[in-house]
Amino acid sequence: MSVALEFIDFIVPIHIIRQKYPGGWQKCLEDHKNLIGGRIWYDEHLFRDGAMSPMDIEALAEEWESLGFTGIVEVDGQQHFQDFCVVESLFGGSTLTCPWLAFDDNDGAYFASTEPGVLMDRESFKSHRSF
Repeated sequence: MSVALEFIDFIVPIHIIRQKYPGGWQKCLEDHKNLIGGRIWYDEHLFRDGAMSPMDIEALAEEWESLGFTGIVEVDGQQHFQDFCVVESLFGGSTLTCPWLAFDDNDGAYFASTEPGVLMDRESFKSHRSF
């Protein structure tokens, strides 16, 4: 599977959420339940949130970093994303190297060691929306 990209995307591998999010994956879903099917969707590997402005995506990154996630690290003199990735799909993809993220031909992203498959987007979760 893959997650649809739209505007500015904030993508986190679910296995990292299970390890680092206070309360794990189920707590993450509970905390974001009102946004699923709105600006949030996911597949079996990736959780996608998003924003329409650089300031909003920066606020998302800061929020997740305050929860213990590592954003940008430097390896061999180059910066890259570690626990989450910011993608500007309209402007060419990931804003920094993100080794665990790959892109398909349908404006989607998928976990690099898997196949892209079905594209998950807000319509995939329409029945989950509570607003």
